[in-house]
Amino acid sequence: MTKKHRTLGVAVLAVASAAVFASLAGLGTAARQAPPVNATPPSITGNAQQSQTLTAQNGTWTGTGTITFRYQWLRCNANGNGCAEISGATERTYALRGADVGHTIRVRVTATNVDGSTTATSAPTAVVTRSGPSATGCPSGTGPINIGQLAPPARLTVDGQSIAPTPVGRSTQALTVRFHVSACGGRPVQGALVYVTATPYNQFSIPPEQATGADGWSQLSMSRLRGYPATPRQRLLVMFVRARKQGENLLGGVSTRRLVSFPVNLRAS
Repeated sequence: MTKKHRTLGVAVLAVASAAVFASLAGLGTAARQAPPVNATPPSITGNAQQSQTLTAQNGTWTGTGTITFRYQWLRCNANGNGCAEISGATERTYALRGADVGHTIRVRVTATNVDGSTTATSAPTAVVTRSGPSATGCPSGTGPINIGQLAPPARLTVDGQSIAPTPVGRSTQALTVRFHVSACGGRPVQGALVYVTATPYNQFSIPPEQATGADGWSQLSMSRLRGYPATPRQRLLVMFVRARKQGENLLGGVSTRRLVSFPVNLRAS
């Protein structure tokens, strides 16, 4: 083989090698270009009302490797258009503010894997409404009411009571009393402060106020004092009960008060 032929062979081999490497590089690039693909759009759960919390649902995505998500909440007009990013709202959840009232909310979800990022946006929520009591003083909806949602002219009602032991006997040393507080047509109220005392006074101790739970019930413990029994023939233990909203006037606001009675049997132990 002449020197000319050897030089030509080397040149051909170099060109072929370059073509192979270029082809392999192309295959590597193609394999890396597989960013996430959105199959089902993101969505939002939660009540579109001021002070309520919305939660972004990612939707469904396909793509290689691990997919991570970032969020950006958007405030839009009542039709779900004209959206603008809400500053700092980049978590999966978003607490609705006063500025959101009258607007709809959307969330933009960005999915990322080793090959890139893809963005998809949810449908808008319903128009955000203002929180707080209505003209009746009652919040909208059904179910339990937080005492903070209640305002005049609504009023609390003590509509249930129980005592243990029952009947109250001559030797009874301690009582457990429970009271149920409701409002707005029988909806249980959470967070109402309940006060109770026996009348006449000095029969049983006055316990600290206790807040009602989510079921509307409050439980208080009372210890016997020297004034019980009030008379040798006592048949009823009468109690004054008050339920109120913290921070309001004791005799105003949504507070309520009533007398209840429980059976007494001085012949029982």
